[in-house]
Amino acid sequence: MNAIEFENVGKQYRLGLVSTGTISHDLNRWWTMNILGKEDPYLKIGETNDRSSKGHSEYVWALKDINFNVEQGDVVGIIGKNGAGKSTLLKLLSRVTAPTTGSIRVRGRIASLLEVGTGFHPEMTGRENIYLNGAIMGMTKQEISRKIDEIVDFSGCERYIDTPVKRYSSGMTVRLGFAVAAHLEPEILVVDEVLAVGDAEFQKKAIGKMQDISQGGGRTVLFVSHNMSSIQTLCNHGIVLDKGSICYSGTAKECVNYYIKNSISELKDHDTQETINHKKGLIHELEYTEVKMLNDVHNMSTCEPIELELTIKRNVHSITECQIGVLTVNEANDLLWTNYSPVLTLPTKGDMFKIHLSIPNHNTPKGKYRMALHLAKFDYQSWTRFYDIIYNSIAFEVCYVDKEHKQQFSMWPLGRGCSIIDSTVSLINEY
Repeated sequence: MNAIEFENVGKQYRLGLVSTGTISHDLNRWWTMNILGKEDPYLKIGETNDRSSKGHSEYVWALKDINFNVEQGDVVGIIGKNGAGKSTLLKLLSRVTAPTTGSIRVRGRIASLLEVGTGFHPEMTGRENIYLNGAIMGMTKQEISRKIDEIVDFSGCERYIDTPVKRYSSGMTVRLGFAVAAHLEPEILVVDEVLAVGDAEFQKKAIGKMQDISQGGGRTVLFVSHNMSSIQTLCNHGIVLDKGSICYSGTAKECVNYYIKNSISELKDHDTQETINHKKGLIHELEYTEVKMLNDVHNMSTCEPIELELTIKRNVHSITECQIGVLTVNEANDLLWTNYSPVLTLPTKGDMFKIHLSIPNHNTPKGKYRMALHLAKFDYQSWTRFYDIIYNSIAFEVCYVDKEHKQQFSMWPLGRGCSIIDSTVSLINEY
């Protein structure tokens, strides 16, 4: 059974103006639609919603030809670049604004958390806003009263619950807003990126609550986020939006892979340039001239040490010490682990050095990764002096737990977080 149905939905805006902008256009629209009974003549014009280009039309389609269904109990992740139409889609679903074309059919009550403070009256207290939101959703005062203690406890705002919401921080407002939306038993929960405002502890609680809502209660969740790990953890289906249209739909994992692959493809030239050129703005008293990974980068195991061979050039002869920093990120650009090598003493003679860096026990799970390399003098008490930084310098893939016995990964928990691991560093030769 479908909880949500989008049929040929589109939303058009006129840039910079309300209505058509002229009396003649307004009269033409009124005559065509109300007297002749035809569709709006201004819907036939308009350009694709590409925020990066200037365009020539006064009209733009924020969404166009949107068709999809969401079954009851599904958790759907909606992803895409900024300006792709994600928030507009959720506003249409939440009836904040009406579609220009098409129809949306919804079965059940909707609770929406679209932006910080949505639905809250700033002069009313947190408690009063809970009752106000519940009343808007059609709940009785007795129903809300049964839930209010649970809502306040989940939000963590008990001390301020009788304080006007205008005095809340953005994080507190989001906490209370999500608690209200999640606990007043809506059939459909709509959440748009606002969880990013909350701290890590609240984000974890919110993700867990959305899982309970969908799995335990059989309710439907639409979730917009730029956190690909959260999308894969929470959602079972996904939709990728680009320039106001659906460009891909499938499982959450398939959608994340499609989005990342296309994002990387679009940035390919930029990334290549970053790999070749060192970070601008640094003096480069020391700099990388060549970086190599000695492992089989397409077929690594989590048991083998990562072996790097780095060639550096000294441009300021007085520098005699340095450290190597390695930051490893996954395809979703989440930081997995970091490494800062022991201090390496450079000889006084010569200004070209080849260095061997070994990182054992990295415990990297199955997947594809990229490294950023820092060349610096790290001082954790006061400041760090960066000599050189190269982004996306090395790409590698971990395929096995134990490559020798071809032991495959069976499962690895998501959301391990960033860890700091040890390494050894040695000077191979100088020349």
